[in-house]
Amino acid sequence: MVEKILKDFKEGKIKMKEVLDKLKSMPYEDLDFAKIDTHRTIRKGFPEVIYCRGKTTAQILKILEAMSKHNHNILATKADKKTYNAVKKHYSAAKYNESAKTIVIKKETSKPKKGKILILTAGTSDMPVAEEAFVTAELMGNKVEKVYDIGVAGIHRLLDSKEKIFNANVIIVVAGMEGALASIVGGLASAPVIAVPTSVGYGASFKGIAPLLTMLNSCSPGVVVVNIDNGFGAGYFASIINR
Repeated sequence: MVEKILKDFKEGKIKMKEVLDKLKSMPYEDLDFAKIDTHRTIRKGFPEVIYCRGKTTAQILKILEAMSKHNHNILATKADKKTYNAVKKHYSAAKYNESAKTIVIKKETSKPKKGKILILTAGTSDMPVAEEAFVTAELMGNKVEKVYDIGVAGIHRLLDSKEKIFNANVIIVVAGMEGALASIVGGLASAPVIAVPTSVGYGASFKGIAPLLTMLNSCSPGVVVVNIDNGFGAGYFASIINR
């Protein structure tokens, strides 16, 4: 199929726009238990990501085998150490971020984008979600800076980082408990703010529902919200904005 498209292009039968349109709708690779979207990079600028939770180690290895054929950077999220150890035996280049629970197999290096993504957390307990956002954004070719544990209970800590906030192109704010940090940063920053509620907090935080609602009800303009503990989604969206 690909060969025919390229042949038609070389012979002048179709134009480059038609080539790209055809490639964007190319089929996937069917593994029976999974259908690998092999052309997501063409459509989205980044390959499909493996969500490990709920998958067996054998399934993850089979997906990796299929994805590795295309020589793109590979990201696996919500991966435990046991999964990483199994992956490492087959892919020596695999790197594990224990806090983020991510596995990265880096095959190509892209030139960093000009703008900077800044990741802030309210507390140290929010770091695992923030690290997932960091790994994602960095792998997608962004310059990323992190400032952790600057929640509203000690607002002076946040204000000490105001220059970094002013200079960022996109800001990711990760917070649990009541999730107020995103609104405050949104009121300070001219850059778009991506708020990430976490499941960190005591009973009345309802495993992330309380900060989710706080962030959704933010009175600061320019704040958008991803789902609870979705560091990957925040890092991905920040990269789309930054590019």
